[in-house]
Amino acid sequence: MKQAVTTLTFRTSGRGLTDITQAITEWQRGSGIQEGLLTLLCRHTSASLLIQENAAREVRSDLIDWLDRVAPEGPHYDHDEEGPDDMPAHLKATLTGVNLSIPVIDSRLALGTWQGIFLAEHRRMPHARQVALHLLGM
Repeated sequence: MKQAVTTLTFRTSGRGLTDITQAITEWQRGSGIQEGLLTLLCRHTSASLLIQENAAREVRSDLIDWLDRVAPEGPHYDHDEEGPDDMPAHLKATLTGVNLSIPVIDSRLALGTWQGIFLAEHRRMPHARQVALHLLGM
């Protein structure tokens, strides 16, 4: 068994989904591991990770719009130290999750044809977000 670990930093431009598939794939291919399991962890409480369609950009905007309806900004939250988008961002991260597991088969991530890995930024302002990667395999 071999393992590889790293932390990648991604800059977001504010609320939305950033496709991080290419950076993850390049790191995975450079690891030399041909069969295994890749685990990803978003190291933040107001951002998250998703596997979602990577072809139609409308999917991304529809997802963000839906999350805004489910967890809207407003004065009804006790936690608002960092502004009105603070607590809704935590709720959205809770709904979407901060970790993913992706099999590696034949030296490739076992993503479907239309699947990509996305970093979801739930805050209005741009941020530098860290994603920790751990690949275990042969």
